[in-house]
Amino acid sequence: MHFLGYASYFKYVKSTGNTLAKAAEAVPPHAWFAVSAVFHYLGPSFAVLLFPAIGVLGIAWLRIASAAAIFAPWTRPWRTWRAADNQTRLLLAALGACLAIMNTSFYLALDRLPMSLVAAAEFIGTIGVALYGLRSARNLAALALAVMGVFILIDAIWITDPLGLFWAFLNAALFVGYIVLGHRISRTGADSGVERLGCAMAIALVFVMPIGFMEALRTLGAPTLLLAGIGVGVCSSVIPYVCDQLAMSRLPRASFALLLALLPATATIVGIIVLAQIPSLWDLAGVLLVMAGVALHKPAEVT
Repeated sequence: MHFLGYASYFKYVKSTGNTLAKAAEAVPPHAWFAVSAVFHYLGPSFAVLLFPAIGVLGIAWLRIASAAAIFAPWTRPWRTWRAADNQTRLLLAALGACLAIMNTSFYLALDRLPMSLVAAAEFIGTIGVALYGLRSARNLAALALAVMGVFILIDAIWITDPLGLFWAFLNAALFVGYIVLGHRISRTGADSGVERLGCAMAIALVFVMPIGFMEALRTLGAPTLLLAGIGVGVCSSVIPYVCDQLAMSRLPRASFALLLALLPATATIVGIIVLAQIPSLWDLAGVLLVMAGVALHKPAEVT
């Protein structure tokens, strides 16, 4: 029965490729991005709640391991790797390393800093990517508003934790790498992009294996914690990354990068609801500026 059940699941996930392609075309890319924006910080907010029980590195390991396990029967990373040429394999390895280090540094930053500030720092790295594709005064004004909002949210004078800032800005730099590499693997369409994402996630597990495995072992005797860790992986690395691929397959890189200005606002709202991190009026002003920049932004017509 277990074998038949897994075989049925394998046939099901194998058939989802065409469904993804149709979904990518039928639903506006901005809608896929909106779903990604919510889960991008909803999953990590749950992770913060689990830090005391499992540990920061253990949660990072569970996030990547559970995502890799879910992607495996769906995307069959071994097939993607075998069929890839040397250049594509290098791209997949780079994306895998980026995902592993980015997720780990992100959690290390969240362990020391409020989520809204980590999100703001994360956006700074995308400014250069957005600048690359700017073609109008309207987009320049939109970016200026978003940058002003981000700097208000960061409030660097208030921060007194240099190690936390180090992890936050390392995550921000790697987030740029994720955008660039993610767009490169999405160029051939949503189906191929998700398959390559699954392969990169399996590679990320190889990179993160020696980092958080020992802490993650704590969950073996606590099924509830294990299920919670898997839930973090689904919310943090499966849903948002798949939605990113569906959005990236139709959005220019610069447009996607500027839309990421929404993330500090999303992080602030999630932080209020889940973590009770109440922002000041000054922080809310920064959020409004960021949202104004996103509203003013006009996506480019060409990729």
